[in-house]
Amino acid sequence: MKIMAVDYGDVRTGFAISDRTEFLASPIGTVEERNAARLAKKAADTAAEYGAGEIIVGLPINMNGTEGPRAEKCREFAELLKTHTDIPVRMWDERSTTVTAHNILNQTNVRGKARKAVVDTVAATVILEGYLEYRRKNKPIE
Repeated sequence: MKIMAVDYGDVRTGFAISDRTEFLASPIGTVEERNAARLAKKAADTAAEYGAGEIIVGLPINMNGTEGPRAEKCREFAELLKTHTDIPVRMWDERSTTVTAHNILNQTNVRGKARKAVVDTVAATVILEGYLEYRRKNKPIE
């Protein structure tokens, strides 16, 4: 099943998608949209376009395990997204994915405007990679 990940942001939101085998996570772009309702519709349309069977929304939990205002915004966005699609929407702990994304971009020497344009998509890909790894390690026994 293809799975789409969303790294929700106030200005830019990154998307990533897995292959059908749930092995490979690939970036599919960043959307600049400040209106959460319009963004939820765009995310639902993107998931349908790519044939996703599940949508993962990153949940920025604090390092001490608590949830702050940003986590609440992400939960609200996920609930809004659910109103635009029949595809299951789940939250996934995204602790330090943006830091990881910045480290990846540092290693590949992506700077300035180019960095700003892709960091959210890279973060979505990191979120998805973590979720796919979790699924591989926790497959139900059939």
